[in-house]
Amino acid sequence: MPAFVDTNVAVYALGRDSDKKARAKQVLDAAPIASSQVINEAISVLTGKQRFAREEAYEVADALMKLVAVAPVTANTVRDAMTLGLRYGLNHWDALIVAAALSTDCDTLYSEDMQDGQVFEGRLTVKNPFIG
Repeated sequence: MPAFVDTNVAVYALGRDSDKKARAKQVLDAAPIASSQVINEAISVLTGKQRFAREEAYEVADALMKLVAVAPVTANTVRDAMTLGLRYGLNHWDALIVAAALSTDCDTLYSEDMQDGQVFEGRLTVKNPFIG
């Protein structure tokens, strides 16, 4: 089954922390799925905290989209996220990531932002690639 990647993994692939960078690249090399939200959040982080020029951030986002399958965020994804957010106590943006991962039939969600080992809907397990 495919894996889904959260924004932090994509951003760490470009970072200065060599351990996190190496682990993030391993995850991306396996051609995971990311939602359009992940791509847009990566652009936001790159142009904000990372201080990339917009053109550079767009080039990085384009390269990222060549490494991952990009899943759209649809009205159904948003509705599912609202349900998941209430059920699991997630903030909306994390719930949207989980909803997109579930909608693409992923069994693994690589993320640093959610609890490692947490299982959603009995079929999606969060794995933090930066621990262990």
